[in-house]
Amino acid sequence: MEILDVLERVISKLEELGIPYMVSGSAASSFYAFVRTTQDGDLVVALGPDQVEKFASAFAPEFYLDRASIHRSLQMGGSFNLIHLESAIKIDFFPLRKRSFSQQEFSRRQARFPLNKSVAPACVATAEDTILSKLEWFRAGGEVSENQWKDVLGILMVQADNLDLAYLNRWARELHLQDLFERAFKEAKK
Repeated sequence: MEILDVLERVISKLEELGIPYMVSGSAASSFYAFVRTTQDGDLVVALGPDQVEKFASAFAPEFYLDRASIHRSLQMGGSFNLIHLESAIKIDFFPLRKRSFSQQEFSRRQARFPLNKSVAPACVATAEDTILSKLEWFRAGGEVSENQWKDVLGILMVQADNLDLAYLNRWARELHLQDLFERAFKEAKK
């Protein structure tokens, strides 16, 4: 079983439960640039504490999960994960944060990309928001992750004519990422 098959199953269950989500991370960057092999998927979810039991029950037969970890993640921030028992593929969930950028990013998600053979499109972070999120992860990781940097450069190269540069510059300034964005932009133009 491949990551897209598992991600598709997870998204299908989220939609059945009525839980808003957004594909992010390397899965999102793969839609806009170059496919990068990964054994996990990232989703941002608008999951409330009152939905945890229903969420856990929907996934428990097919996935390993820890209810206490989910509750902790919702209370204190951070992520939690599900592990598909058959394939050992991990899906990381990031609860939607209250900060302005996270709310803006989530409101801009686009339901337009079919993941695999599915007829239904998945809700995916925009190219701009994927760049900004990857730059945040790059900075948080000590600016050493080649994968994060390559994902950013790939999106900038492939989507160059389609990007909202005013939006990117505005949020790069607000998120204190302007130096990284300018560096990536110059490097992608070479």
